[in-house]
Amino acid sequence: MRKSTKAALLSALVFPGAGHIYLKKYLFGIALISTSSAAIFFVISKAVEKATQISEKILNGGIHLDLETVTELASNQAGGADVQLLNIATTVFVVCWLIGIIDSYRVSATGCDES
Repeated sequence: MRKSTKAALLSALVFPGAGHIYLKKYLFGIALISTSSAAIFFVISKAVEKATQISEKILNGGIHLDLETVTELASNQAGGADVQLLNIATTVFVVCWLIGIIDSYRVSATGCDES
């Protein structure tokens, strides 16, 4: 398998920036990994925050524990600022992912390295 294909697959299937680390482009790889990790952390922390709020309502007796009620509460959107920040974080992650795949393939292919 060509080095460019391995690098692109690492960035696509493992994590954005993994292909750059494989190609020994540490600075750019760490930048992609850090940015992607921050975006994922933000999205996951908001999801955990929402789940915690719902579980507290259930434990306090504010709502009954049934699937329909919990699904309705989980699907209710947060305020405008939170939705915008979640969209930005998701977009940042997707862009980092695409940059990781395309750029790791490009960097390796232009280097003409094969193994």
